[in-house]
Amino acid sequence: MAIIKGIGASPGIAIGRALVIKKQVAEVTGAALRDEDEIQSEIAKFKKAVQSSVDEVEVIKHNLLAAGDESAAEILETQIELLQDEQIKDDVIEKIAAEKKNANDAVIEVIDGAVEIFSTMKDEYFSARAADVQDAGDRILKHINKSFSSKQIIPENTIIIAKDIAPTDTVTMDITRVCGFATQAGGKTSHAAIIARAKDIAAVVGCGSELTVIQNDDIVIVDGLDGTIIVNPSAGEVATYTQKKKELAEKAALLKKLKNVKAITRDEVAINLFANIANAADMEDSLNYGAEGSGLLRTELLFMGRDALPTEDEQFEFYKNVALKANGKPVIVRTLDIGGDKHLPYFNLPAEQNPFLGYRAIRICLDRKDIFAAQLKAILRASVFGDLAIMFPMISNVQELRQAKQALEEAKQELSTQQVAFNTNIQVGIMIEIPSAAVTADILAKEVDFFSIGTNDLCQYTLAVDRMSEQVKHLYDPFNPGVLRLIQNVIDQGNKHKIHTGMCGEMAGDTGATLLLLGMGLTDFSMSASAIPYVKNIINNASMATARQICADVMAMSSSQDIINYLQQVTKQ
Repeated sequence: MAIIKGIGASPGIAIGRALVIKKQVAEVTGAALRDEDEIQSEIAKFKKAVQSSVDEVEVIKHNLLAAGDESAAEILETQIELLQDEQIKDDVIEKIAAEKKNANDAVIEVIDGAVEIFSTMKDEYFSARAADVQDAGDRILKHINKSFSSKQIIPENTIIIAKDIAPTDTVTMDITRVCGFATQAGGKTSHAAIIARAKDIAAVVGCGSELTVIQNDDIVIVDGLDGTIIVNPSAGEVATYTQKKKELAEKAALLKKLKNVKAITRDEVAINLFANIANAADMEDSLNYGAEGSGLLRTELLFMGRDALPTEDEQFEFYKNVALKANGKPVIVRTLDIGGDKHLPYFNLPAEQNPFLGYRAIRICLDRKDIFAAQLKAILRASVFGDLAIMFPMISNVQELRQAKQALEEAKQELSTQQVAFNTNIQVGIMIEIPSAAVTADILAKEVDFFSIGTNDLCQYTLAVDRMSEQVKHLYDPFNPGVLRLIQNVIDQGNKHKIHTGMCGEMAGDTGATLLLLGMGLTDFSMSASAIPYVKNIINNASMATARQICADVMAMSSSQDIINYLQQVTKQ
């Protein structure tokens, strides 16, 4: 028996036989082109491969739509957009024409470069997009090299074991026969994880090279709750996990009933549960989990994977589609948050020793007013189609906030002059993610309609910890008393000044923190959509009186480990 640890990406227990999927990987040939005829021939081969790939995915997408599987079809739409990406196309043709690379080698080099850009991003959502790019590249290479593999037969009760599962794999394999996924790579926001959650399939991702010990037909247990894989378990382990699976199924059935139930404490305090999203498809998906809107629409993805800034009209259509999918529910649109680990190939950000402390987010927008104005006008125009609000990221002082608000006023004036309709009373708020903002929340609260606490960066900046650093990431601790006191101050000042205070960082979706945050006075939580029913279940079975006592107990403690142990104990009660 072997035990492998990874990231629990889709809650559930699966017990089945392993099917190890090993993809054929195209390799660089090193063969150089000799003359113009060969160059043109390779360019034509590449273009034909792209078109064949698009045609292939379009057929799959059509079949899924015919079967009523719109969520899976949305994933393939992203794949088609990547296959037709102008930046990738131009880069490949440039390598063929200028560097005399053959089509195979040119595609490999361009895709590898794009994958590296995404995979090194510290934002989990964007790093997971590396799989989308790799999937598009693999499909093109398959058509270049004419390597068409026959469809693999999947037996009943199968657990898929793979290095990674490509987005199109998740929608083309016979998912009805799959009871679990386990992958070497990936994160909670990878498409394998998203599909697994949507289909109620247990999944553990990010297991690393240890997963290679698993062979075809091995008996495997996948525990998607705590990220554990057990290979060839004992009879006792199988019995234990069979019982655990039964209990989880009973709980899952209960949680599904909560979709249309309001989050209200036992003493009748209403709590708002929102979803963090990146596009219209996410918005639609989140409503299936009972989201009451979106507390964070990341706009960065609209700016990425292209060779130029999106136009105002392109942005307008994007925000309009999200607003329409929200069906009247509120959506908080965060303005452009690039820099740090999010780079745009067409936007030459300066090399910095500490990019997370440098030229990023609102600092770029206040410097590049043309970019900022286009985004603000697009959001304003879309605001007539739904309940949109605007949120500025990385505000560190009131001067920055006032400059951002002035830019918004100028955008409003320009639209008014052009007689373009918009919501004149659109709500404006800020992310509280820098300690100086948390400390001066009393000053900032007088200038905005709402706060949203970004615990990921607030914790990182407060503790001076790069959570991606192998040497110090163990020091990243949202339950550190210093971080908790900052959060409490923000909530207190928001309540004192009668503005909404929400939280959109990972802590909002952590069921271990729910009772503490309730006791602190937080009433707006925004999280990964799949976490909503679990957080709602805790809220509906708690009273504010109990939550306030828990908060008082925690705030009197001096050790984060004591706090964590205590919260684990009270959450189980």
